[in-house]
Amino acid sequence: MAIAQSIDKNPAELDDVPGWFPPLDQLLFTWFLERQEKGGLRGDLVELGVYMGRSAILLGRHRQDGEEFTVCDLFGGEAPDGANQAETAKSYSSLTRQAFERNYLSFHDTLPRVLEAPSSVISAEVKPGTCRFVHIDASHLYEHVRDDIGAARDLLLPEGVVVLDDFRSEHTPGVSVATWEAVLNRGLRPICLSTQKLYGTWGDPEPVQEELLVMLEERTDIGLSVQDAAGHRLVRARANKGLQAPPFPHSRHYIPPVPQPPAAPAPAPVPASRRPRSRARRIGVDLMPPILTRTVRRALANRSR
Repeated sequence: MAIAQSIDKNPAELDDVPGWFPPLDQLLFTWFLERQEKGGLRGDLVELGVYMGRSAILLGRHRQDGEEFTVCDLFGGEAPDGANQAETAKSYSSLTRQAFERNYLSFHDTLPRVLEAPSSVISAEVKPGTCRFVHIDASHLYEHVRDDIGAARDLLLPEGVVVLDDFRSEHTPGVSVATWEAVLNRGLRPICLSTQKLYGTWGDPEPVQEELLVMLEERTDIGLSVQDAAGHRLVRARANKGLQAPPFPHSRHYIPPVPQPPAAPAPAPVPASRRPRSRARRIGVDLMPPILTRTVRRALANRSR
């Protein structure tokens, strides 16, 4: 997917940050996080793989007092193996920690906890059973994704949500294999699927699904279908034409547009009946003999009615 945004300027809006985070997933992230907050669930937030920070910026807005938000990325550093190094060089050559931090601080006063390391370090850096939301968008190689899913299972609270990116993209088969292996053999329960991401839990998905279905069924800008596969209810959501991302605050670099003065109204046309007679007509009539003048004036008056 091409990135139209510049990677070297301060963003004014969330969509100015380069990355792959479509409106539907912005809406779903917001819905899941707000549902947790309204329900009183507290826990830390984790993102594995941040690229330029678009999804991390949204997650950071939902960090509650006393919670910690941890992000982990190589940021162009040394990868743990040759295959991962090749993947990084091909897809993320422009990624730097400086670019991520500049984008993040455009919207927030402080940075999250940043780990410049492979995602495999996360289990040693974050305590097990402390997280309510984990977003996995790091390496697309099967072995790494499999281990990231295992780490998420250990980090999450029972009601916590894990989000797996690129689980069905044609160029990331390793993510697909690791994801469905976790569903079939490792206890992961899908909550819903978007075009790019699978949202799941190791807890009970049904209460969340029921609330989610109510929200989705009320929207005309989201397509919805429900299927059953291998004992799992799969709620599928897709963006319809016109779907907009939920409102998000401007960055500190946002410059409001200068209001333009209203255009002056065009002058109203003068009705034909009120237009003055030409000077020639007035003179021609006025110079006629009185009897002819009265006759002509009467004829002209009748003609103008």
